[in-house]
Amino acid sequence: MTDRQPSVVDNPGACRFEVLVGGEVAGFAEYRRNASTVAFTHTVIEDGFQGRGLGAVLAGHALGQTREAGLQVLPFCPFIRSYIQRHPEYADLVPAERRVEFERAPESEQRPVI
Repeated sequence: MTDRQPSVVDNPGACRFEVLVGGEVAGFAEYRRNASTVAFTHTVIEDGFQGRGLGAVLAGHALGQTREAGLQVLPFCPFIRSYIQRHPEYADLVPAERRVEFERAPESEQRPVI
């Protein structure tokens, strides 16, 4: 991996996954974690890093690490929710009894550009 390739790390002290480019935080996905779930609440890609697909890198790695930890996902964040909708291989992370709640983002929360 080169210094300019993105990497994703969990920063539990800040309650967020971070995507790093050249050692700089290019974006993050905030969460609330308990013993069984990770509730994603907000995702940001910094202005200077937008348009590079870093949101998808961040979401995919964050969801993958959540799966590896054996936790379920509550996608309150519209970006994470839409990522799961576009990548159904992650749908099983959302508890079955809560999936209908996260099937569609409200009109006011349609997929943000990051």
